[in-house]
Amino acid sequence: MAVELIRAAGLYGGVPYAYASVAAVPADEFVFAAGACPLDGEGKVVAPDDVRAQARQAVANLAAALTAAGASLTDVLKTTIYVASADRADLVAAWDVIRAEFGEHDAPSTLLGVTVLGYPGQLVEIEAVASASRAPAKLMRPRRSR
Repeated sequence: MAVELIRAAGLYGGVPYAYASVAAVPADEFVFAAGACPLDGEGKVVAPDDVRAQARQAVANLAAALTAAGASLTDVLKTTIYVASADRADLVAAWDVIRAEFGEHDAPSTLLGVTVLGYPGQLVEIEAVASASRAPAKLMRPRRSR
């Protein structure tokens, strides 16, 4: 399953992301990822004062969640990136790390500076919508009652 990234004629071409994405998948094959936080395996926020390190951890956690749902970073249709800072340099730092992790797959994205995120010391969070191109590896489906 391929994601087609759209470059819109007439819109500024110097942005580091596609303006839209299209994927022909059945509705039950979309993946809506919760915000990926910069948590380690014990649930602790990594590098409380380091936007770049938190961005790397958040992308790694997003990639793990997508893999469990049968998708990958190249299946992402859109991201929303939250950075708990009013300093544009922090937003750019997070963006640069996340953008590098996505490589050539420059899916549409929204980057926001926010006041606070959910965990003490948390500076970065990433939400994503993706398409599942194969059967999920460990997806648990609820049993239906008879």
